[in-house]
Amino acid sequence: MLNHEFLQYLNFGGYPEVVLSAKIQKDMGRYVKNDIVDKVLLRDLPSLYGIRDVQELNRFFTYLAYNTGNEFSYETMSRESGIQKEVLKKYLEYLESAFLIKVLNKVDANAKRFKRVTSFKVLLTNPSLRTALFSPIKTTDGEMGNMVETAILSQWMHRERLDLTYARWKDGRFEGEVDLVLVDDKQFKPLWGVEIKWSNHYFEKPQELVGLVQFCKLNNFNSGLVTSIDKHSVKEIGELTLTFLPAAVYAYNIGENTLKMKSTSY
Repeated sequence: MLNHEFLQYLNFGGYPEVVLSAKIQKDMGRYVKNDIVDKVLLRDLPSLYGIRDVQELNRFFTYLAYNTGNEFSYETMSRESGIQKEVLKKYLEYLESAFLIKVLNKVDANAKRFKRVTSFKVLLTNPSLRTALFSPIKTTDGEMGNMVETAILSQWMHRERLDLTYARWKDGRFEGEVDLVLVDDKQFKPLWGVEIKWSNHYFEKPQELVGLVQFCKLNNFNSGLVTSIDKHSVKEIGELTLTFLPAAVYAYNIGENTLKMKSTSY
């Protein structure tokens, strides 16, 4: 039941008007594109950033929306979009300032930043933007993993001043990754790491989460968190405790706790 509601959130939940109207849901592209996306992308605002070709900006945003949650480099992004690197950087800066996307920078296994930015992740601030531009997804679609990651990040983004990153590193032939890492911006140390999965596979075989296990060991963590489709339990790998939580529950918990924090601060 919760996963059904979670899918509704992924596809339509970013806009209250859409949630409350079956009519708009059937033609969400027209509503969101005309009333929201076009106002931000095709009006006067881009010119403040020196952007003249708003149609190219629009096409670039569509490209990012389709690939939300993917890792990019300026080289591959330029090759695939046909846009020069310096222009890409300007577009990314504008789209992030317009709160349409979030750029996640990469850190290594010890959460240290790389001196040269070679790759990064780009995620929509609202997963239902992808539905608006393309079509609703189903739980069995290949894009579901990236959409879940997008949804979870969008919940975290309601908390200000969080230094959210992702980790990717090489150790010999092994290449490790942790989907979401929070870094203490004062001590420059990781506070936690979460592996975001839309799968129950790792619940059955937690020993295959080699990247997360290595990350936790290197940073002296005794616990880590992994999302699943619908499995909820704790697994032990040596001295490491891995908590498995359904992705829908994790996203809900972040949102609920954020609301409580904000309500008590007023």
